[in-house]
Amino acid sequence: MNYLRLRPGKKTSPMREQAIEQLLQNITVLIVDGNAFMRRLTRTMLVNLGARAVIEASDGLAALEVIRTCDPDVMFIDWDMPVLNGIEVMRIVRSPGVFPRPNIPVVMLTHRAHRGYVVEALRTGVHEYLVKPTSPKALRDRLVSILAKPRKMMKVGDCYVPEPRAPRMREAHVAAG
Repeated sequence: MNYLRLRPGKKTSPMREQAIEQLLQNITVLIVDGNAFMRRLTRTMLVNLGARAVIEASDGLAALEVIRTCDPDVMFIDWDMPVLNGIEVMRIVRSPGVFPRPNIPVVMLTHRAHRGYVVEALRTGVHEYLVKPTSPKALRDRLVSILAKPRKMMKVGDCYVPEPRAPRMREAHVAAG
């Protein structure tokens, strides 16, 4: 996958916009949500942003199977789902040596807005956190953030998480681990 170097939220030139559109057209996105309406809404927003390959899973177990068989580039996952919830899925996915795709970029898309939930999700290895309801712009910004500036995964204590963006955040991760 080709990555762009740009800053999410910054004004971009028409040429850069075209590059972003091209990038979005070439990725496979997995949406995992127990609510069929939310899956359809998220799919519609992603397709309108230019994504051509969007796969859906209605529960955590199905998500693990899709990751193994379809090899998506990015996953949007809800916290509350049947069978395995989003946090349980993340703990399985972020198991290097056990799960085949421990480095898949993940956006937690959930109704849980409390800071404690955000912290827990980040500790399980999500790259970005979005609260429902969300907008196409917020989805696009998170995708661009993940694809334009991919972060290496790192082991912090028992956690396998994306490398923090800023040096002070890196110190907080080390202290938390």
